[in-house]
Amino acid sequence: MRLTFYGVRGSIPTPGKAYARYGGNTACVHIELADGTDIVLDSGTGIRLLGNKLRSKDTPIHLLLSHNHWDHIQGFPFFSPIFQKDRDIYIYPGQTTLPEHDQILKQMQGSTFPVPVSALQSKLHLTIIPPEQDIWEIGSATIRRIPINHPGKGSAYSIEEKGTKIAYITDNELYPPYKKETDFLTFVDFARNADVIIHDAQYMMSDMPAKTGWGHSVAEEAVKLAIASNSKKLALYSHDPDRTDEDIDKVVEHCMDYITIAESSLKIFASAEGQSLDFTN
Repeated sequence: MRLTFYGVRGSIPTPGKAYARYGGNTACVHIELADGTDIVLDSGTGIRLLGNKLRSKDTPIHLLLSHNHWDHIQGFPFFSPIFQKDRDIYIYPGQTTLPEHDQILKQMQGSTFPVPVSALQSKLHLTIIPPEQDIWEIGSATIRRIPINHPGKGSAYSIEEKGTKIAYITDNELYPPYKKETDFLTFVDFARNADVIIHDAQYMMSDMPAKTGWGHSVAEEAVKLAIASNSKKLALYSHDPDRTDEDIDKVVEHCMDYITIAESSLKIFASAEGQSLDFTN
């Protein structure tokens, strides 16, 4: 299994030299399974560059969406495989409060985009997993999902293949002031023994209480989750658009202090565009 980050920024793209090292594109992660199956997590602006890579293949693409907020779907109209004749693309919507399963396609209607979905030559398969089902198979991997704590709800995913486990939990407020969809201990079970957790870390404790209820976690809470779930690595994700590369470095340094105090073996890093992780068991 190979994981590559193509978009790591939250809320809105952030161009500029102050954001170049970690990257300014919004949410998109690519996972290539051992059998060659391509799984894409979210369709933010980072998916454009991923499309340039995947268009050289002719195999199906599986797109798992966390939810429908703009920073998670806005790159889809620029994903070049959707323009390839007969290319099979399976879209799995997140479990949102409003069941707008085709919102990623509707953004291409009317005056918002010049090419309508009806003009695409690829084969788009809107694949709606029943609400009562939280586990299924894609290629050689087992997929699980769980609700996130975020305005309008959505889904977190875990991908397991041949003993390797990746947990993708973004736009998730671990301790929200509103009614939780999923509590902390359930997230611990969901991510238990993961090789890597990719978790929302948009805020710091210093950002609170101003950002309480906005649907994102503070980095310190993500560390707590990773340690509690006995995960090997934590990728801080969904970087705040106001945080520069130097600011993100400081977030990592601060989180490392927590790990040292806890005497944990957890490895932590800030996710960056173009960064890849290879897993061999």
